[in-house]
Amino acid sequence: MMNLAGVHLGEEVSLRGIRDIVFPEHNDHVPHIAIDIGGSLAKVAYFTRQGVHARSGAVTPTGASPESSMSEATLRARTPNGQSDDVRPSSRTESPNGLSGGRLNFVKFETEKMTECIAFIRALFEDQESAHAALHPDGPPCMRILLATGGGAHKFHDRLVQELGVTIYKYDEMECLVKGLNFLVKYVPREVFAYREDEPIQFEETPPAGAYPYMLVNIGSGVSILKVTGENECERVSGTSLGGGTYWGLMSMIAGAQNPTGATPSFDDMLQLSTTGDNTHVDMLVGDIYGMDYGKIGLKSTTIASTFGKVFKMNADDRAATSIHDVSRSLLYMVSNNIGQIAYLNARAHGITRIYFGGYFICGHPITMHTLSYAINFWSKGSTRALFLRHEGYLGAVGAFLQHQ
Repeated sequence: MMNLAGVHLGEEVSLRGIRDIVFPEHNDHVPHIAIDIGGSLAKVAYFTRQGVHARSGAVTPTGASPESSMSEATLRARTPNGQSDDVRPSSRTESPNGLSGGRLNFVKFETEKMTECIAFIRALFEDQESAHAALHPDGPPCMRILLATGGGAHKFHDRLVQELGVTIYKYDEMECLVKGLNFLVKYVPREVFAYREDEPIQFEETPPAGAYPYMLVNIGSGVSILKVTGENECERVSGTSLGGGTYWGLMSMIAGAQNPTGATPSFDDMLQLSTTGDNTHVDMLVGDIYGMDYGKIGLKSTTIASTFGKVFKMNADDRAATSIHDVSRSLLYMVSNNIGQIAYLNARAHGITRIYFGGYFICGHPITMHTLSYAINFWSKGSTRALFLRHEGYLGAVGAFLQHQ
């Protein structure tokens, strides 16, 4: 069992742009690695002893792509009153027994590149075995244990066993998502925050008062909406097929059509395109129809009336010249607004006022978070809160990691 005393965010930001989670009081050997394999991405969580650096940079296989989440510098800069984002008391640098604990590390791979993912995990196990043998030269060999969740835990089961020589424990995807979220919310300070484009970041207290019930909207390739009423009590109440896979798939088709080489940008690259796009070039707004606000029903002139509604009016040359950046932003708004409204309707139906958004689609992306927050605030008239996490894409992997006792 993991020792959760004093758990906190790591001070350093990895080359993957995400902060590790430090377990300063856990000094026992951790033989297992966790993986959450979805339809688009495989997310890996693994433990290293303090002083042992996580694999990154030159030794990271090419399939592992950098995070494109909101930078930690941005989170720190937008913390209210200039508060420090480092929450570690000085007494946590070393545990009383002279050992220094360890940390939970994170990395992701596209599921189309499982060969690189498997190579990375194999290298992690080899590192563990070398360290274990050095500490216990006369002891039994270190076991290879892989904790797997997500649909890919079934799809890739035989391949993982054959190529890694591991013992695999498979865990229910929804249970892992909730377990991972509950751990982050309860034990990791400054993990959960509210986001508004024009306001400072607002971090939630740890643990939150009145934690249950809440709703988890997990946005992966598709979307699952879970109602959570207790530590181990949850049910899937809704979902939609319009998720991260929709955005990635449509962008891949459009980007591929515009690129004669056939090369398609990664998911992170596609999200980055949206940061310089202007959706008003392709979307029809309320102002385009009315020439002004439609105040009687509360619609501003800038409200999107029809996604891509301007495109059918374009001539062939204008349509061909449409910027991929504008398309990316429009698609991002389309998917995010749809998810935000469905999330609110489910929260209202179940009497819930706290909604956590998870899944790698969010990726700490400011436009996505603002759109989801705005949608929840607009439809609920401010009565329901949209909350985000630093490790939103790794809920399942963290939950699987913590399942094994």
